[in-house]
Amino acid sequence: MLKAEHIKKTYNAGKKVALDDFSIHVPKGSIYGLLGPNGAGKTSFIRIINQITQADSGDIFINGEKLNPTHIRDIGYMPEERGLYKNMTVGDQILYFAELKGMHKNDALNEAKKWFEKLNIDQWWKKKLSELSKGMAQKIQFVVTVLHRPHLLILDEPFSGFDPVNANLIKDQIIDLKNNGTTIILSTHRMESVEEMCDYVALIDNSKKIIDGRVFDVREKFKKNIFGITLSEVNHDQFEDFKAQYEVFNFSNENNLISFDLKNETDQNHILMDLVRVGKVRSFDERIPSMNEVFINAVSNHS
Repeated sequence: MLKAEHIKKTYNAGKKVALDDFSIHVPKGSIYGLLGPNGAGKTSFIRIINQITQADSGDIFINGEKLNPTHIRDIGYMPEERGLYKNMTVGDQILYFAELKGMHKNDALNEAKKWFEKLNIDQWWKKKLSELSKGMAQKIQFVVTVLHRPHLLILDEPFSGFDPVNANLIKDQIIDLKNNGTTIILSTHRMESVEEMCDYVALIDNSKKIIDGRVFDVREKFKKNIFGITLSEVNHDQFEDFKAQYEVFNFSNENNLISFDLKNETDQNHILMDLVRVGKVRSFDERIPSMNEVFINAVSNHS
């Protein structure tokens, strides 16, 4: 859906580098996580896609076509700093932004009705934005972003300001949009959302891409061959022999269950064969790092 090739963006006459040889490929119908610390270059890239600013060099393609002004109608962008008018009614804002995206009024009204029902906000049409809470205003911003049925949806911290119930409601709507063919770029610091929702990720740090790929593959890349194990009916002599052979840590012994972690690059089946001689295996899990751990480790190592 979107290809960015060797994007470079600088500010202050080239003194500040925001993006340095940045390239990503975003597959159609996927949720692509755009991650990075504050100031890494994420917002600069999003602004280039939306043609708010231009890259110094490099190319962006949408559906194989070089990015051009006609693509604006194919893109929905929900910025972190929201852009609604506080003294305008919700209904007027919905229609105004829909018309900016080229929608006819009747189409906009029909589409708005569907979204207002989905998000349980039917009664807000004639309210001014200033009368709504931050979370309520966030829902209106989301509707404004998706109303024109964009092919590419860019969401910058879409869960900011939502309580857990409404954050989950918006998450379900985002996943539903993806399942119906929308391609989504999700910029967020909520790593749990990345694990739950994203198919692919790219991590930017200090203007450079340092990681990209499928979420599962990225997490696999950072694993450290650590296994979590719980045993019952343990033969303690055999367990002492096992500990002498393997690196056992985080040991606990409660309710006749022995739990511990071990770090080893030996084949898992070989470890299990040794464990069977020690006791009854209740659980055996490889510790795959979370995206939060990946984020911290990757940025720390890059710095």
